[in-house]
Amino acid sequence: MTNSKYKLTKKDFNQINRRSLCGFQLGWNYERMQGSGYLFTILPQLRKIYGDGTSELKEMMKTHSQFFNTSNFLNTIVTGIDLAIEEEEGLKAKDTVSGLKTGLMGPFAAIGDAIFGALWPTIFGAVAANMAVSGNPVGMFIWIVANVLLMFFRWRQLEFAYKEGTSLVTTMQSKLTAITDAATVLGVFMVGALVATMINVSVSFTPKIGELTIDIQNSLDMILPSLVPAVIVGCIYWLLGRKKMTSTKAIFIVLVVSIALSALGVISK
Repeated sequence: MTNSKYKLTKKDFNQINRRSLCGFQLGWNYERMQGSGYLFTILPQLRKIYGDGTSELKEMMKTHSQFFNTSNFLNTIVTGIDLAIEEEEGLKAKDTVSGLKTGLMGPFAAIGDAIFGALWPTIFGAVAANMAVSGNPVGMFIWIVANVLLMFFRWRQLEFAYKEGTSLVTTMQSKLTAITDAATVLGVFMVGALVATMINVSVSFTPKIGELTIDIQNSLDMILPSLVPAVIVGCIYWLLGRKKMTSTKAIFIVLVVSIALSALGVISK
């Protein structure tokens, strides 16, 4: 039976934050990226919620070890909402949690990396570096304070997200499905945007018919821009649906096919 009576405490939040700060990226890999790190971060709390060694725990461990990738600076917001929902709903929240994680990880990755991964260190780093170059030791303290404030922000956001998540499942139960669906749709939009902007593959093969040179890529762009990247993603999606096919195998297939077609002059970046 799921231990639905368990409520997270300050000790749990501290443990999650320590694990997130020190071990969230340790299990990073190309197949599931931060999936194992996410599971590691909340595993002690999952054991308290579902009971150690139960079938419910095993099921949720499988769920949380799946693909996950977001900003290190905002990941515990997802964690807090996730645990609040699981604490109230137990195993019934499996699909809801999966949808929320999928829908939120993309937007949070873009926001967190842009603000805290690029903008924050650029501003404070530039000020600190200029002062340090001129021999002013205050620059060092500015950089230290900037990083301490960032760590404090990461530490505090977990409990805030958890409390908001609890409110979500207790006072907005009827809207939970709609929010989950919206988050899932948002995730699909993010995937579509990434396909068009991050996969830079074009057809370089230009056959000739007499004096006429056919620009295949230009013709494809007239039909639908980024059609080639979309077809590639569709093929990979189809591959991943095959029996015994894993993300790692799919990556190697893409590498081999890409190198071969590039060497033959069929495709280019």
